[in-house]
Amino acid sequence: MQTSALTDPRALARNRARAARAPVTFLHDAARDDLEDRLAMVNRTFTAPAVISPRPEVWDGWLRSARHVAPANVLPLEPQAHDLVIHAMDLHWAEDPVGQLIQCRRALKPDGLFLAVFFGGRSLQELRAVLARAESEVTGGLSPRVAPMAEIRDLGALLQRAGFALPVADSVTLTVHYPTALHLMRELRGMGEANALAGRLRRPTRRAVFLRAADLYAAEAPGPQGGIAATAELVVLTGWAPDETQPQPLRPGSAKQRLADALGTTETPLGD
Repeated sequence: MQTSALTDPRALARNRARAARAPVTFLHDAARDDLEDRLAMVNRTFTAPAVISPRPEVWDGWLRSARHVAPANVLPLEPQAHDLVIHAMDLHWAEDPVGQLIQCRRALKPDGLFLAVFFGGRSLQELRAVLARAESEVTGGLSPRVAPMAEIRDLGALLQRAGFALPVADSVTLTVHYPTALHLMRELRGMGEANALAGRLRRPTRRAVFLRAADLYAAEAPGPQGGIAATAELVVLTGWAPDETQPQPLRPGSAKQRLADALGTTETPLGD
C-alpha cells in the first residue's frame, strides 16, 4: 500500500534557499547552546563528530573536525565512522524519522553518542489554533498550514525502535515575543520553516485570513508587555550506540536486597 508524503521536498528546499539570503537563526543558536551544555556534562572527548543540519553555519567552528552533512532521506554517513552524531533542527520535517535515527546509529562507533534537537508538538500551538479558526471563518474550510510535530511522550520509543541504548527524550520550552502574528510568520519564512506540506494549498491564501488570524492571536495570546507570545518547544533525544561496556539491566529476581529493607519499611504482601 502506498502512502502519501507529508512533506514536499522541493518546497522545503526552496523555502530554505530563500531563507539563506537573510537567515533567522536564533532558535538554531538556542538549540546549539543547549546541546553544548549537555556535552559539557559528558566526560569524554569526541574526535570524529558529524552534524546533520540545514544551517551548517550555526554549527561551524563549534566542534573541531566535525563533518557537516545536509539533511537527506539517505544520509551520506559511513558505518561506525563517528563517535558523535548530532541531528539538528530537521527531524520535524523528516518523512521517516525512525529511518533517520537508524542511519545515525549505524554511523556511530560502539558506545558513540547521538543527540537530536528539533521542534516538538507544543511549538506554534497558538499560531496553529488561530490560523485554523481564521481560515474557517473567512473561507469556510481548512487547509494544512503547520507541520504536525511529535509529542515528547512518543519520542523515547523511537530511539528504542532505532536500536539505541540508554534512550532519553526531554524538551526545553521557549517563549518568543513579537509585535504581531504577521511578524511571527515573516520570521518563520526567515527560518526556512514556512509551509512545505505536500497537502498545502497551491494558490495564494487570501490576505483576509492572515489579518483575521493576527486579530485572534493578539486577543488570545498577548505578550506581557504588548504584542504576542509564541511557544517554541525544542525536543532533545539522547542515545548511545550499543556496547557491551555499558550498564545492563539486572535479570528479574536477581536482586540481593529487598526494596523494603533499603527504604526501612515493612513489606505488605499483596493478596491473590
